[in-house]
Amino acid sequence: MTNIVSPIAGTMSKEPERRDIGIKRRYAAERRFRAYGIAAISFGLIFLAFLLSTVIRNGYTAFQQTAIALPVEFTEKTIDPDNKRATDPSVLIAANYGALLRDALVKQLNINASSRPDVREASAMLSKSAPIQLRDMVVADPSIIGKTVNVTVLADANVDSANKGQIDLTVDEKNRKVNDKQVGWMNELKANGALFKEFNTGLFVNGNSSRPEAAGLGVALVGSLYLMLIVLVLSLPIGVAASIYLEEFAMKNKVTDLIEVNINNLAAVPSIVYGLLGLSVFINFAGLPRSASLVGGLVLTLMTLPTIIIATRAALRAVPPSIRAAALGLGASKMQMVFHHVLPLAMPGILTGTIIGLAHALGETAPLLLIGMVAFVASAPATPLDPSTALPVQVYMWANEAERAFVERTSGAIIVLLLFLIVMNIGAILLRRRFERRW
Repeated sequence: MTNIVSPIAGTMSKEPERRDIGIKRRYAAERRFRAYGIAAISFGLIFLAFLLSTVIRNGYTAFQQTAIALPVEFTEKTIDPDNKRATDPSVLIAANYGALLRDALVKQLNINASSRPDVREASAMLSKSAPIQLRDMVVADPSIIGKTVNVTVLADANVDSANKGQIDLTVDEKNRKVNDKQVGWMNELKANGALFKEFNTGLFVNGNSSRPEAAGLGVALVGSLYLMLIVLVLSLPIGVAASIYLEEFAMKNKVTDLIEVNINNLAAVPSIVYGLLGLSVFINFAGLPRSASLVGGLVLTLMTLPTIIIATRAALRAVPPSIRAAALGLGASKMQMVFHHVLPLAMPGILTGTIIGLAHALGETAPLLLIGMVAFVASAPATPLDPSTALPVQVYMWANEAERAFVERTSGAIIVLLLFLIVMNIGAILLRRRFERRW
């Protein structure tokens, strides 16, 4: 580095060296900032991977269920001893189907029928929902009375957990819910092919139940479908219409400025506030039924509207002004310019914002709890006015259960909910890339 002589003072100057030191400091600060960003992203990915691995590890077993195949003899002596089913079909509903299952299992395991403790412990291996399955079979087809039919029924939740390895069978039997006799019978049934694991279709078909092995997401799935349809039908046209008016037709004054500020503020309001609003307006004032999908859909529509309006206005602003000027210059009216030119070009952004808003609404729990969708509902709703629940609410309900088997049900429901959210977000990305135009 050569020294520079100042023409005024005639002294030597070191300015280039100080400039080099400043550049080095800026480069060092940039590297530190880059390292901080990489560290933050790495920590986020680590925690996300830990969360997902925990949920998947606890929940993947929920997609399989332990079942027991038994040759059940539908004896007329037990079902209809007085032969009244022709005149009184209700006798088929009141029959003791648990006794049929008990006798079939005792016979399968060669247990002494006079040993009541053994019979009781063997019967405890079957789900309490199994007699209902037999009842439905007989009611649907009374001709099976007097026949022996191979029936596959659900095992009890404790047997299911033991078969999946979730119960440590090496500890003393006093400290576990499956005793040594039941473990021996499980091994015997497994060796004979009578006890096995199968895909748990009941997780997607059955309604809620106090018995973990029979609990399912059927009601929650139907309720969530109704919620999303109501939100889509109401929020999309209202949100798009409001955005078009504010962006293209409304005069820029204090009133519109106030509306825009309120829309931005409503997007940040906690979701539980919308639940309180729905409780006071739709249920207490309008008299709509509690726990109904219609009320939940209206509440989620109010919560989703600000998101859709903000996304739609951003999509409308992204359309170049030259498109508007060209349409108006060719004689199109302002309405034709908006609906024939601007709106089609903004549609990718509008659809993306709508799907993201729906995905946000699908994962909401707090507003649905306040309008009563946390109720125990065992049968699927036929209309949006029937009592129902939703996927996030079902997760909340199962998480509060004390039974160990509900842990995997909770994680399994979370996996299903995450899959829906991932599919919706992937759909938003694909729509964006498919229809997006770069200017």
